[in-house]
Amino acid sequence: MAIVSVKNISKSYWRDSLEIPVLRNISFEVPEGEFLGLMGPSGSGKTTLLNLIAGIDQPTRGTITVANTDVTRLNESQLAKWRAQNIGFVFQFYNLLPVLTAFENVELPLLLSKLSKKERREHVEFSLKVVGLEDRMRHYPKQLSGGQEQRVAIARAIVTDPTILIADEPTGDLDKTSALEILDLLEQLNKEFKKTIIIVTHDPRAAEKAHIIKQLDKGELT
Repeated sequence: MAIVSVKNISKSYWRDSLEIPVLRNISFEVPEGEFLGLMGPSGSGKTTLLNLIAGIDQPTRGTITVANTDVTRLNESQLAKWRAQNIGFVFQFYNLLPVLTAFENVELPLLLSKLSKKERREHVEFSLKVVGLEDRMRHYPKQLSGGQEQRVAIARAIVTDPTILIADEPTGDLDKTSALEILDLLEQLNKEFKKTIIIVTHDPRAAEKAHIIKQLDKGELT
């Protein structure tokens, strides 16, 4: 069963009266539990497509259905609520708050939930254990390596048990060893926890972990 269905998606931006097309008539599906890699040169529209699937941006034309919800029909407040419940984000730059500990950074998405303090703690501790950082809970980002910071970011992304994990160049700012560890972790989340993962990457090693590869070039699937 497809957890993501992208149908005839086009996306353009406007500069005065000039239309600048970024994506052109894209259609594909992602089965539940799959690991999809989006590849292509810079400027091919990979991140734009990722943002459309995640409900961060809206297409100019076409529909995107994620877990039976047509996200192209939701308004801004509905999208914000839907994203919080369904999407886990991992970025190239970890986006951790330097004044918060690893535990507090991971707990952030849960503060808007109805979970009790005890339940939040259990969720955070489990997520940090999954990424192998249960012994670094009280450390601040500056006390962690780049690879550990990205692990904290992944723990934050999975703490809400999202429908889909979306990763935009998650190894782009890491050395080779740390990058491979992060890719192994994503693979583990996919295999052991059955997480559906969509990753944008230039890294051929990341592509090796993905089960499906989609190539974008100049806004079109090739």
